[in-house]
Amino acid sequence: MQALILAAGMGRRLGEFTSENTKCMLEVNGVRLIDRMLQQLDSLPLNRIIIVVGYAADNLKKYISQNHSEKNIIFIENPIYDKTNNIYSLWLAGDLMKEDDTLLLESDLIVDDKVIRAAYESDYPNVALVSKYQTWNDGTMVRIDNDCKIVNFIPKKAFKYSETEFYYKTVNIYKFSKEFILNIYLPFLDAYIKVLGENEYYEQVLRVITLIDSCDLKALPITGMNWYEIDDVQDLRIAETIFAEPKDRLQKMQNSYGGYWRYPSVLDFCYLVNPYFPQPKMLDEMKANFDALLCNYPSGMGVNSLLAAKYFGLSAELVVVGNGAAEIIRSLMSSIEGKVGVIYPTFEEYPNRLSNDKIVKFTPNNPDFSYTEDDVIKYFTSNPVDCLLIINPDNPSGNLIKRTGLNKLTEWARENNIRLIIDESFIDFADNAEQITLLSNEFLRKNPSLCIVKSISKSYGVPGLRLGILASADQNLIKELKKDLAIWNINSFAEFYMQIFNKYEKDYTRACEKFRAERELFRQELEQIPWLRVIPSQANYFLCELTGISSADLALKLMTDHNILIKDCSSKKGFGSDGRQYVRIAIRDRHDNTKLVSALKSL
Repeated sequence: MQALILAAGMGRRLGEFTSENTKCMLEVNGVRLIDRMLQQLDSLPLNRIIIVVGYAADNLKKYISQNHSEKNIIFIENPIYDKTNNIYSLWLAGDLMKEDDTLLLESDLIVDDKVIRAAYESDYPNVALVSKYQTWNDGTMVRIDNDCKIVNFIPKKAFKYSETEFYYKTVNIYKFSKEFILNIYLPFLDAYIKVLGENEYYEQVLRVITLIDSCDLKALPITGMNWYEIDDVQDLRIAETIFAEPKDRLQKMQNSYGGYWRYPSVLDFCYLVNPYFPQPKMLDEMKANFDALLCNYPSGMGVNSLLAAKYFGLSAELVVVGNGAAEIIRSLMSSIEGKVGVIYPTFEEYPNRLSNDKIVKFTPNNPDFSYTEDDVIKYFTSNPVDCLLIINPDNPSGNLIKRTGLNKLTEWARENNIRLIIDESFIDFADNAEQITLLSNEFLRKNPSLCIVKSISKSYGVPGLRLGILASADQNLIKELKKDLAIWNINSFAEFYMQIFNKYEKDYTRACEKFRAERELFRQELEQIPWLRVIPSQANYFLCELTGISSADLALKLMTDHNILIKDCSSKKGFGSDGRQYVRIAIRDRHDNTKLVSALKSL
């Protein structure tokens, strides 16, 4: 058997990364794609390797000759690489393909070592490696029958999003028998080029062959194996994450701060959203209006304040809408003067917007990081502040101050001329949440120095919409914030979501009830892990103390062995240097929570 690598393309979408070299000369985590592929092929008993070159051919040939001189490599040059597509590069290698069974690979791939071997060792004489369709996939798709026979190749023009559940993406690694090459593929290839020209793709020939049912081309799904096709800079970054060493991979994932839909195999117990809302009917309404929302401007700030006010049953003049709570936090904290009281550990988006000299820190002196309103009042009476931040329930501890405590705290703040900021982003997860929230016109107007911040991402399960609000009766503050924010600071999808939410409010109430039941069941299961101490929580996460393993090691182990991402709290301020180890675990649905518990029990 021989291998044929197509490496003639220009890689225009990679810009400066391919200004002097073809794509296979790209480095992923310090290793060039071509080096990785040739090393993987070196583990197979191949007679030779054929490489079709074109763009920057001299650089590639020189590099390979200097670094892989021991290998039997034949180069074929495509002189018109800039006017043709890969069908012509393959056609140029036709005479050599006739001589042996052939592994066909595209050079812009990065794959696990076992991927290429899977094609080589397959019992099928003619096989295409495929992977179940994922949102990041582009290019040629196939449909297969129950016997893994490819029944159709789906080119880009024929792609239908409504049928993606049936699609498999070609990995661009094939094995063809000498007989198939001689009697079927090359004759069709010659005919196709004569009729349609050289600016096509070799998969089109395979599509024609499968349509007339003249061969038995099988698909081999590579379930559980990593691979990526690098076409642009974002692809390169994702590939660097997927194929990093375990510790580096975890760090790269954490540094991306979301975007985990790009890594569909990762189970995210780090970010905090409602697993039971929105429900399908609401999503269907959003999808039905997609075209109009995409092609039109959103309304300005005035309309969106009205919508948010309706959403929470408030007066519009009390409300500011943000592109996520993070936008409001940035603007709010920049307007604060004087000392700010912060209870650690905390959601660090707030203190990160302040200079250290403005922060007065309070860290509860207990292993649960719990506190009451009396603890807060006592500490900040002795350590005076101009503004006090309360996350309720707190993040990451899940600590909750109930309504009577909030009333006492608000009265104390008013009497001492302290601006009180209460973040209620997780309040709807709490038991009896409707009796705890301070979002009411009457209460806000009675306490004009009070600010309530609420993220719509967390409890409403729509982090991609980037929605949050601030509510306050301080009209000077509201005016200042609205002046600071852009007039079109949220998009049409977020606006429409607020417009239709009230129709689904009962669904939301039921979703929160279902969540609370799941939280209790999940807590009981986690408490069965002997080296995990679960701290009581009224939010959608548990802070857990570890014994016998560090938080960093546990996070790495779960990511490496189970593709599960949790929050290692060792880098968060407020955990001190006493050696105690903590992680934060989000609460997901029954299926996902069971997977995490199983993974923890396996350690």
